[in-house]
Amino acid sequence: MIYLETFRQSVETAGDITFVKAEGFVDAHTAPQLERLLNDLVAQKHYKVVLDCEFMDYISSAGLGVLMGAISNFRQNHGDLKVVQLPQKVFKVFDLLGFTKLFEIYDSRGDAIAAFLET
Repeated sequence: MIYLETFRQSVETAGDITFVKAEGFVDAHTAPQLERLLNDLVAQKHYKVVLDCEFMDYISSAGLGVLMGAISNFRQNHGDLKVVQLPQKVFKVFDLLGFTKLFEIYDSRGDAIAAFLET
């Protein structure tokens, strides 16, 4: 029996803020899906994005690379990619690689929305 890791993503928009929920494993096989979604948001001029990681089980270097490219695109257009609800095991990867200094990380969507409203 072959076990395939699962990855799901969904998008909601409220005003000028877009919420992306990424669930499961973000690895070399699934990161391109997330990259396409984030690139589509830039193409559609959605520059304020909240990435909800509550149900993210794993992120690889490929996934982190996608986020690095995306945050650059959003910030070049006066937006940002804010990360919320990072599970502890995923937070450890972010922290170990210094991503906690590059990304604004919040406990909740409400905190991320408030941060967007302050800017």
